[in-house]
Amino acid sequence: MHTPVFLDHNATTPLDPRVRTVLEQAQRDCFGNPSSAGHAYGWAAAELVTRARTQVAEAIGAEPGEILFTSGATEANNLALLGSAPTHGAHRRHLIISNLEHDAVSAPAAELERRGARLTRVACGRDGLLDPEQVAAALDGETWLVSVLAAQNEIGTLQPLADIGRVCKGAGVLFHSDAAQALGRMDLDVQREGLDLLSLSSHKTYGPKGVGALFVRRRDPRVKLAPLLYGGDQEKGLRPGTLNAPGIAAFGEACRLAVAERASESVRVGALRDRLWGRLRTGLAGVSLNGAAAPRLAGNLNVSFAGVRSSGLLPRLTTLAVSAGSACRSGSPGPSRLLLDLGVPEDLAGSSLRIGLGRFTTDEEVTYAADVLIEAVTALRANP
Repeated sequence: MHTPVFLDHNATTPLDPRVRTVLEQAQRDCFGNPSSAGHAYGWAAAELVTRARTQVAEAIGAEPGEILFTSGATEANNLALLGSAPTHGAHRRHLIISNLEHDAVSAPAAELERRGARLTRVACGRDGLLDPEQVAAALDGETWLVSVLAAQNEIGTLQPLADIGRVCKGAGVLFHSDAAQALGRMDLDVQREGLDLLSLSSHKTYGPKGVGALFVRRRDPRVKLAPLLYGGDQEKGLRPGTLNAPGIAAFGEACRLAVAERASESVRVGALRDRLWGRLRTGLAGVSLNGAAAPRLAGNLNVSFAGVRSSGLLPRLTTLAVSAGSACRSGSPGPSRLLLDLGVPEDLAGSSLRIGLGRFTTDEEVTYAADVLIEAVTALRANP
């Protein structure tokens, strides 16, 4: 068994060897510019992009022409929020997000508020689940967009997208979701969920970093966006710049594998997660789960250990790769803002760990992690 054991799959995922093969072959053999339409090198690169566009679309029930490649989910989220705002005129100035959102949504939403939009943040329940009726109550005649993430990045709770989608459709409001954590881990279908915009990430799906996509619905309704960048007509003029064809090809393969293996992997990883949670509850007192047990990402476990601080616990876990919360806020002092918003007491919010299991996590690693965590928490409680 290799240490440190990687249990931070909500921050990123290792590159699947099968995806690496596609990436390396594409880098070696298809280095042409996909926009070079006059010779074979450009055609080969463009063919990779076309194939990947179909693979990504199939993973979410979309059409290939509705997939726009980006540098990642953060860019996709920014394009969805900032790009949709100018298309609805002065009378559509109201935006709704949840208090569960990643900074990649909450930050552009705050920027829109700074520019004059009205921003409503709908709070979820103590269990980390959003009530569609609260979303419906927040809508008004000026709302142009509702953005609710599919799977929460810290506590792993899965949101009722289809119910929220019906609320939005009935009100004639665009519905966007950040699915960075959800792609390949839950069943996503943009038609069933009533989504108009959906942000995707490659590196959370065992693909390379620096690649993502935005689903943009092209009928019922046809979503119109304004670009954030200028300089070329790639991706229908919405995302100028030379396409990263090898990375996009690898992302497409990652999506194909995720769809093929999602059902079996969810069962396997969920069983490992439940065994780890069972070992922790048996071996330690004062252990609590943050967020609803279900519906939840199969590999996510967010746990608070009473009587310790995560800042003191993490240095004792040198053979485990776990985190105290979202990777993008790992340098922020103090307890998780999300857990505090959920009503978790400050002492327990400050003692939480996020554990993320994944495709390559083994039984041996789960047993080892449980033993290390129990020993570290026990020692820290005895000698703070």
